[in-house]
Amino acid sequence: MISQEIRKIAPEQDPLRMGMGWTVEDLSKPQIMIESTFGDSHPGSAHLLDLVNKAVLGVNETGGKAARYFTTDICDGMAQGHDGINYSLVHRDMICNMIEIHAGATPFDGGVFVSSCDKGVPAHLMGIGRTNLPSILVTGGVMDAGPNLLTLEQIGMYSAMCQRGEITEEQLTYYKQHACPSCGACSFMGTASTMQVMGEALGLMLPGSALMPATCSDLQTVAKEAGKKAVELAIKGLKARDIVTMKSFENAIMVHAAISGSTNSLIHIPAIAHEFGLEIDSDLFDRMHRGAHYLLDIRPAGKWPAQYFYYAGGVPRIMEEIKSMLHLDVMTVTGKTLGENLEELKQNGFYDKCDEYCAKVGTKKEDIIRPFNKAIGTNGAIAILKGNLAPEGAVIKHTACPKEMFEATLNARPFDSEEDAIKAVLNHDVKPGDAVFIRYEGPKGSGMPEMFYTSEAISSDKELGKTIALITDGRFSGASTGPSIGHVSPEAADGGPIALVEEGDLIHISIENRKLEIVGVKGEPKTEEEMALILEERKKKWRPKEPKYTSGVLKIFSEHAVSPMKGGYMK
Repeated sequence: MISQEIRKIAPEQDPLRMGMGWTVEDLSKPQIMIESTFGDSHPGSAHLLDLVNKAVLGVNETGGKAARYFTTDICDGMAQGHDGINYSLVHRDMICNMIEIHAGATPFDGGVFVSSCDKGVPAHLMGIGRTNLPSILVTGGVMDAGPNLLTLEQIGMYSAMCQRGEITEEQLTYYKQHACPSCGACSFMGTASTMQVMGEALGLMLPGSALMPATCSDLQTVAKEAGKKAVELAIKGLKARDIVTMKSFENAIMVHAAISGSTNSLIHIPAIAHEFGLEIDSDLFDRMHRGAHYLLDIRPAGKWPAQYFYYAGGVPRIMEEIKSMLHLDVMTVTGKTLGENLEELKQNGFYDKCDEYCAKVGTKKEDIIRPFNKAIGTNGAIAILKGNLAPEGAVIKHTACPKEMFEATLNARPFDSEEDAIKAVLNHDVKPGDAVFIRYEGPKGSGMPEMFYTSEAISSDKELGKTIALITDGRFSGASTGPSIGHVSPEAADGGPIALVEEGDLIHISIENRKLEIVGVKGEPKTEEEMALILEERKKKWRPKEPKYTSGVLKIFSEHAVSPMKGGYMK
C-alpha cells in the first residue's frame, strides 16, 4: 500500500503520526482519509461531524486507521442577494484542490468523502476522480420539511410576493423562521439533492443511501458501513476510476432525466467526468433526455419535499423503473455490479422498510415515484438549445417551464448585471413578450452566480411567468422554475453572441427544435444570412469589459475557467 511505501521513504512519518496518538500497530494498517465539508457554515454541513466519526469507527473496527480532514463549503442560500454568490462555483474547485493537496501531501490508501450540498458533493466527486483513491461517498441527507410541508425554495417566491404587496411582512417572517427545521440539504430536488443522487447513480455510494432524511438513524449506520467498505476497497486496490466509466456517467444522466434534476448538474457532471479522464458534452445530456421518462413528483417541479424520495425507495426504486435503459454491468463500491446490487436490495428488506416510511406519512411509492408506464413526462427534464445566440449551447429545464414558452419570439431587454434586471422586473419595467438578458455573469465574467431572485420574481408573477423568458450566461438555483435559460455559451465576457444582443432584437426560442436564436433587429425580422452579417459587424465594435476582479481567488478563477457548457472548471 502506498502509505507503507511512504513510510520507507519518509522516516518522519512514524513519529509524527505517533505524536497525535497513533500506536505502533496503527502505523502498519491501511490508512484511510476521511474528508468532509463539516463546519458551522450551513445546515448541510453543520451535522456532518457525527457521520465523520461514524466512518472513523467503521474504518478502525475493520483493521484500518482513519485520519480526519476538513474543508468546509459555503451555502448558496446564505450567499444569495449579494456578491457572496460569486464565490459559489469557484469554491467547488478550491475544495477539490484541497482534496488533492490532502491526499497528495500525505498519501493514503483509501478515502471516505462526507458532504451534502450544492458544491460540496460535486467537489468531492471531482476530488475522488482526481486522486483516484479507492473511495466511497457518504452524503449528509436532506432536512425535514417545515409546517404544511414548507420548504426553503418557496422563500424566494414569498419574498417577491411580499415586495409586490401580495403578502404581509409578518407572513414572510413566519415562512422564513419555519422553512429549515433541521440539518441536511434543502428539501427539494435542487442541486444539492440532485448531486447526492448523482453520487449514488455513479456507483460511488452504498445502494439506497442518497438523500436519506438527515434526522434518520439509517444515515448513521450507512456512515459506519462506508468506513468499513473503504478499508475493503483499499485492500482490494479497487480505485475510483476502476468503478466509474463512461457507462456510469450515462447511467447517471438517465437517472437525472427520471428525477428532473437540477440544471446545475450540467456544470458539475462534465467537470466531474473531466477529473475522471473522460469528456462529456452537453449534446449527450440532450440525446439521453429525449424520450426519457420523468417519474419523480418532488419539488420544485413536483408536489412532495425531498425527504419523501427516500421513503419511496430512492435511487434504487428509480433505477428499477428505468432498468431497461441502464448499464447493469457497471461496477460499484460494493464490489458488485449495479444489477447485482438491485437484486440484493429486493432480498434484504430495503423496499419493505421504505414502504413502511411511506405509510407513516400517508403516501404510497407510486405517489412519489411514478411507474415507468405512468410517467409525469416522456421527454426528460432538460433541453440543450443552440443557435446564433448560443453556438456552444444553453440549457433550459423544460419540466419547470410554462408550455406557453415552448415556442416564442420575444423582444430583447439586455442587462449587464442581475441587480439592474431584477429592479426592472419588480418595477414592472419588463413587459409581457420581453426576453430579459442578464449577461457578464458567466465564470469569466463574475464567477457564474445564480440568478435565483430574478427567476423567482418572474416565475411568481402571474402575468410575467408565462409571457417572458430569462436568458443568462450565469446559472440558476436548482429551485428555479419558469422560463429560465442559462449557461449561454460562449459567455459575454468571452465575446460570445450574448454580449452583442441589443434592445429590441427579436429572440426566437424553440424547445422542441432546440433553438435559441437572434432573428431580427428593432422588431424587424431578418434572414439567417442578414443576421450573421449584423452580428459580425457588432462583434468588430465590441470591446471586453474591464475585469471585475483584479485580485484574489475570483481573479484566478476568471482567468482559468472554461465555458459554462463545458463545466466551468479551472483548466
